[in-house]
Amino acid sequence: MVLAGDIGGTKTILALYDIGDNALNLHAIQEFASAEFSSLIAVLTAFEKEIGKQDIEVACFGIAGPIIDGACQTTNLAWNVTTKELQKYLDIEKVHLLNDLEATAYGMLFLQEDEFISLNPNGLTCKANRAVIAAGTGLGEGILFYDGQRYHPSATEGGHCDFAPQTEQQDALLLWLRKTYPEHVSVERILSGTGIIALYDFLAQSHFAPEPIEIKSSSKDADKAPLISQCALKDKDPLCLETLRLFVEIYGAEAGNLALKSMSRGGVYIGGGIAPKILDFMCDGSFMKSFTCKGRFKEILNNMEVKISLNPQTALLGAANFAYHLLHSR
Repeated sequence: MVLAGDIGGTKTILALYDIGDNALNLHAIQEFASAEFSSLIAVLTAFEKEIGKQDIEVACFGIAGPIIDGACQTTNLAWNVTTKELQKYLDIEKVHLLNDLEATAYGMLFLQEDEFISLNPNGLTCKANRAVIAAGTGLGEGILFYDGQRYHPSATEGGHCDFAPQTEQQDALLLWLRKTYPEHVSVERILSGTGIIALYDFLAQSHFAPEPIEIKSSSKDADKAPLISQCALKDKDPLCLETLRLFVEIYGAEAGNLALKSMSRGGVYIGGGIAPKILDFMCDGSFMKSFTCKGRFKEILNNMEVKISLNPQTALLGAANFAYHLLHSR
């Protein structure tokens, strides 16, 4: 059996797959709230209690954080995950850790066309490097390097690079964010769930429009991000509409930055949990306008495929297939 995991700051998904004829067949899957557990081992213990002990041959986990020498201190979760500890707990040698965007990038290769929404009608199919960007709890960025025959997932921590404003409004946003983050304003501070809230607060404090009563009267502990999306999509509230418009504008620009840095002529994949929830905004043209606004390289970007993944288990799929191929390559 293959054990795969998608380890994020908000949730952890574990799955077991039977190894069939050149394919993986889902045997069991379960989702856990990451914050309710002290470690990945604790989640694995809970998973085993639910499904019983299984004969696992290989395991692979996609984790939101940098993987260094077989270890990961998760970025948005107080877990320290190591290959050695997992090998000991699972009693197997074949355990591999991937950055979550490595897993997401690899998983993109196994999705069907009907699991994507294309944003660029001018996109040309090309066998070349591909880029993956995913806004969710945080902002992940990864690359699928093409060697002429196959794709290799490569991790980055590009979400923690500097935010580069492109308009007067974004200039003001950067100055506003510097009050909270005087040393470094990363693009993840904007392109994430908490980033949507930051954009809303910036616009509200700038008196762009009055706050909707649903949000103004919500408790301090409430997660405002889904409320903002709801007020924008259903109620057409001006402040919330502008929040998501600005989010998408900056998202497109950062996706274009990643495309240039990776020279992803093979296309750009958009993962993460936010994009599928705000498809009306992602598809209205503003994302692509910012994506292609790169001066002399506009034409190259205008010819790149840009697709949103609708499959919420892309990272899990990537981890499972990476493990499967790891098993058969040794």
